[in-house]
Amino acid sequence: MAPEKTAPASGRAGLGRFARWDVLLTALLIVVFLGGSATSDGFARMDNLSFALGDLSEIALIALTMTLLVVAAEVDLSVASMLGLSSALIGAMWDGGWAIETIIPFVVCVGAVCGLVNGLLVTRLGLPSLAVTIGTLALYRGLAYVVLGDKAVAEFPPNYMALAVDDVPGTPIPYPIALFILLAVITAIALHATGFGRALFAIGAQEEAAFFAGIRVKRIKLLLFVLSGTVAAFAGVVYTLRYGSARADNGLGIELAVIAAVLLGGVDFDGGKGTLGGVIAGVLLIGLLRNLLMLNDVATEIQAIVTGLLLIVSVLTPRLVAVVRQRRRAPALRAPTS
Repeated sequence: MAPEKTAPASGRAGLGRFARWDVLLTALLIVVFLGGSATSDGFARMDNLSFALGDLSEIALIALTMTLLVVAAEVDLSVASMLGLSSALIGAMWDGGWAIETIIPFVVCVGAVCGLVNGLLVTRLGLPSLAVTIGTLALYRGLAYVVLGDKAVAEFPPNYMALAVDDVPGTPIPYPIALFILLAVITAIALHATGFGRALFAIGAQEEAAFFAGIRVKRIKLLLFVLSGTVAAFAGVVYTLRYGSARADNGLGIELAVIAAVLLGGVDFDGGKGTLGGVIAGVLLIGLLRNLLMLNDVATEIQAIVTGLLLIVSVLTPRLVAVVRQRRRAPALRAPTS
């Protein structure tokens, strides 16, 4: 008798599962768009879609590096605080007479240093990233208040503010989202078509095995945290110029929307699985839902509840699917042999 063939446990099978999840998310995205168009008169207008995309700018940018971190089985909860620190520094330096051309690269470098601190604590001291970034979440937000206090600083150069809010000519796409699209293409290639991306999936799936396979685990994780801090600080620049106001509390709570988008996009919180396409669909879904709720005068608190529910669903769904599959396999494993 010929031996029974078994399906190979390849990465393609996992990618296929997540591809189907991407399709499901895209279908849900279409349903939300059609439902919003039917229930709200201004939802499908170009100016509203442009506003909805612009409102996603910071979440979308930070979601790129958060995806890389979660695939590698790490997380950075301090991103919103780094955004707030960046905004506070912009306000303090602009109020002190610094040129905006000097301020922007300076605060981005500060973000890189903040990410480096997170990365060193995780990779050199062996501390869990969840605990570390909860601590630095409070630390960086506190530093933002030390730098700027409770005041708000405004009146930034109009040409820079225009770059944060205006659309690319002839399209409903704001300039920050155009930048996000470019960075998303680069990130997708790096994650899904290079050795670096394969290393991230290997680290997330089994860190010890990845280390013995010759992957520089600590160096790669350190780089990811530095990238996370850099992008979060740049998102602080976009946020500040988009709203025209530098405050220490800017971006409060954004980390929840970012993580919800990443997990809703099918990235496994335990690491080793996920696609960037799913994350982009998750970002757009959250953005459309937020915009639809806003157009229907739903309170900000309810919008936060919706984001929290999406976060719970995105974590719970893969676990339930895994339990169902395990139960389906169990009878076959227990079947008596003749």
